Amino acid sequence: MSVVRASHRFARISPTKVRRFADLIRGVSVEEGIQRLQYLPNRGARMLLKVLQSARANAEEMGARGVDLLRIVEARVDGGPMFKRLQPRARGMAFLIRRRMSHIHVGIEVPELE
Repeated sequence: MSVVRASHRFARISPTKVRRFADLIRGVSVEEGIQRLQYLPNRGARMLLKVLQSARANAEEMGARGVDLLRIVEARVDGGPMFKRLQPRARGMAFLIRRRMSHIHVGIEVPELE
């Protein structure tokens, strides 16, 4: 078995907002993962859905058959770089604002091709 991967790097969303949905689809079939993500009203679910569809297309491109029945073995969201901003506060202080980015990775297990 080999793993076909797709990723979205430097996604402008916090990793904690996407990790909930990565946990939701890990270990299920591709078709079921798409069904689970498709009707969720969250932006993080939309981003993860696009990466999952890209991984499915990568598997089709490699010649895998029955792509919708294949299993999602890897759904990972890592933290990326941060934009750091200063917000002025009272009495001359400043608070740090961290604009977070994330790296979204999805892997699908495909049987070996002859």
